[in-house]
Amino acid sequence: MMRPRLSAVILAIAAAVLSATDASHALGTGSTIAISYSSATVCGIASAQPKQRIKCYRRGQVVDLSPYISFSAISGGANSVCGLRSGGYSFLCWDNLDATDSTLVPKRIYGDDTVLLENISVGDYQICAQVNGTKRVKCWRRSKSFFPPEDDEFASVSSGFGFSCGISVKSTHVQCWGSNSIAGNIENGFGTMPMSSVVAGGAHVCGLNTTGFVVCRGSNEAGQLDVPFNSAMEYSLLSLGANHSCAIRRLNNTVICWGGKGQFFTKETEGTYFETIASGANFTCGLTTSNFSVMCWGPGWNNGSGPELLPLTGILPGPCVQSCDCGIYTESQSLCYDSGAICKPCQVEFLTPGPPPQPPSVSPSSSPSQGLRKSLLAFAIVGSVGAFSGLCTAIYLLYTGACFGHKKIHNSVQPTITRANSNNATNSNSGNLFRSSTIRRQSSRVMSRQRSGPSSKHADRAEEFSLAELAAATNFFSMENKIGAGSFGVVYRGKLPDGGEVAIKRGETGSKAKKFQEKESAFDSELAFLSRLHHKHLVRLVGYCTEKDERLLVYEYMRNGALYDHLHDKNNVKISSSVLNSWKMRIKIALDAARGIEYLHSYADPPIIHRDIKSSNILLDSNWTARVSDFGLSLMDHHHRHHQQRESDSDQRPMAAAGTIGYIDPEYYGLNVLTAKSDVYGLGVVLLELLTGKKAIFKEGEGEGATPVSVVDYAVPAIMAGEVARVLDGRVAAPEKAEAEAVELVAYTAMHCVNLEGKDRPTMSDIAANLERALSLCQGDSHGNISSGGISIVSE
Repeated sequence: MMRPRLSAVILAIAAAVLSATDASHALGTGSTIAISYSSATVCGIASAQPKQRIKCYRRGQVVDLSPYISFSAISGGANSVCGLRSGGYSFLCWDNLDATDSTLVPKRIYGDDTVLLENISVGDYQICAQVNGTKRVKCWRRSKSFFPPEDDEFASVSSGFGFSCGISVKSTHVQCWGSNSIAGNIENGFGTMPMSSVVAGGAHVCGLNTTGFVVCRGSNEAGQLDVPFNSAMEYSLLSLGANHSCAIRRLNNTVICWGGKGQFFTKETEGTYFETIASGANFTCGLTTSNFSVMCWGPGWNNGSGPELLPLTGILPGPCVQSCDCGIYTESQSLCYDSGAICKPCQVEFLTPGPPPQPPSVSPSSSPSQGLRKSLLAFAIVGSVGAFSGLCTAIYLLYTGACFGHKKIHNSVQPTITRANSNNATNSNSGNLFRSSTIRRQSSRVMSRQRSGPSSKHADRAEEFSLAELAAATNFFSMENKIGAGSFGVVYRGKLPDGGEVAIKRGETGSKAKKFQEKESAFDSELAFLSRLHHKHLVRLVGYCTEKDERLLVYEYMRNGALYDHLHDKNNVKISSSVLNSWKMRIKIALDAARGIEYLHSYADPPIIHRDIKSSNILLDSNWTARVSDFGLSLMDHHHRHHQQRESDSDQRPMAAAGTIGYIDPEYYGLNVLTAKSDVYGLGVVLLELLTGKKAIFKEGEGEGATPVSVVDYAVPAIMAGEVARVLDGRVAAPEKAEAEAVELVAYTAMHCVNLEGKDRPTMSDIAANLERALSLCQGDSHGNISSGGISIVSE
């Protein structure tokens, strides 16, 4: 259960989503373009004319529909198109469009100057519309039993084959009605999930829930419910046909379609940007951004021969209105012929995690050599830039302590934050709220693994040192020997009597009981974990000291220090002479770290969640092999037994949320939900550091007014746009052809790692597999060292 303060924030954000979500167009939803699917008639509302009249493409020619009056929205059904007049006081329909002798004579279905309508919605044969102001719904051309209760209010309404659905204003839940029995199944499928918009297809409904996820319910006989790449705020607009679904991506206004038994693959439309889309039974049309012309595609259009750009041009991208809340389109006054303006859609800047939709099941296609970015999108769960847009602000607030009270800062290379636990930390619904979705690697390669022995608080193999021995080894803990800091103390370089070099971490000295308890807890964690963990990519524990109030740990010395220093230390700005001047070495370091964390998650017994993965905790030995260090914040996952559950299946709620600013999992920090995917987020940030050379949080600009920016906000939009080269570290030479493909693979892997919700992130095993392949590409193996067989997304 969330604290009241956080709960109020989430409710306020949900309300903002309801009021600001973009409109969605479908088989039965009003727009400025519409389709009568049985006659393949496509209509649009004309721009740049004294009247915003309707014109249609029908039987190979463009015709203007009479009368010559202005319309605000149109919607199409099986063999008709209906238009809502500007002002909302009447609507007309043109029927029998599939008849060869049709003269396109309009029929006025509704007219009332006192009760105005909005959002007209035509199904196959029924028509529904909302009453302006009251949000009540009226329906026509069906029996009385088809109509919703007159006293119900709906935030939106959309119609399919023999049914309609809307979102209740009171509950934000989906309600459906009609003669088709699927209506009840769809309503029950959505249950009590709060929604911000819904659109109807033939026998299914999709919509955006209040956290920006697409949720689909109803018939799935053709895969029309299997939403690909479903992340928060991934899509801005939906359009549904009889057995397929389409959406416009919020980031770049391109279209993606799914369902229709695989016949709606939209590769042909890639590179084309759309303002809006509408669907017929078995084809979809979109209004292009370039010149507001209509393009149609799908198996039901021209026998599926490919997209066709119609001579239906100059169509309005939105209705002409008298006022806008979020800005207007450029030249919209000329498009509206000085009779109003076209509004830009309102954008939601920040979302909190909410109930996600059912994870999809998708089979990939395309080969690695044919556009790596496109093939990667076919097997990976794409992250959401919409949610990231507010993350930088959130991180900055966390840094300044402006949110959730004061923060406790651990003495580390970078500030480490902790937060008091939420009330009722053992929320039994957490497992259902954040269902896992993993990328399964289909590979024949078997890697030899090491397994740890049983846990022990005291070291079984580590040597116990006296305080005097360690003081002598570090020249009495002199500042000249200080080389860094960890989760509970300062780290010194030392030399043992036998000549061996070590790193000695000494807990902070102090008389306060609280400080001592923190030091004791971190010391016990590292001693317990490292005494039983033995892996070449984990820092090895040599010994320890527990004398009086002193707590010291002795590690093997990592001659080349922390990855953080090589990337960000001012003394290392000129990196041209460094070993890290090659992409191959950076990818190798990333792979080493991933293998170390994978061991913690999948092969330690019980598994371990590190909780503080960051570049300063990735150390480099004399051979430049990377090793994960600093287990002071780590936790055992007692709910997750080896070979009994996958690494992302369980969550636990520790006494305090802990981690480092810029690296901490936002889901863990915000909701106190800890899983192995929290470490995945931290590693994703490290991967972005390796790619960009930027700190996890860096200042953009010069002087006191420089703005803090997260590397996630900086890099992810460019990666999603296919512009990885734009954000690469300029201190490293531009990648060669093979390296470029490897770097792109790392970039897309990093993007998935930093998804807002853990369920949308890959497992450490999958990350390691991607990095293995990337390293192989750098070595000239175009197929990598793992099987090139498919990678599929599977639901848990």
